[in-house]
Amino acid sequence: QVQLVESGGGLVQPGGSLRLSCAASGIIFSSYVMRWCRQAPGKQREWVALVTRGGDTNYADSLKGRFTISRDNTKNTVYLQMNSLTPEDTANYYCNTAKFGTDYWGQGTQVTVSS
Repeated sequence: QVQLVESGGGLVQPGGSLRLSCAASGIIFSSYVMRWCRQAPGKQREWVALVTRGGDTNYADSLKGRFTISRDNTKNTVYLQMNSLTPEDTANYYCNTAKFGTDYWGQGTQVTVSS
């Protein structure tokens, strides 16, 4: 059974930073592409970043330079370091992977950027 558990969200002031974590179980973690997505109130879920099995990364164009995705295969965990946060980054952040064609999602962690 695949489980993804996000943590690290919270309230942060504009310009601040947060690091999100997603702990995975039920998969051979090192074999899977891992993704972060986010969904703001009233908006569709959007892809944020991914990290491949080999550690290569890719980002949504609008987030390049501010967000960094990484993985620790010894801890079965993927991270999202978010810097220079703005109110537009307020959203529920989800991690995601796919196994045998089925998408798996965590419950999400809320990030609120506000003064």
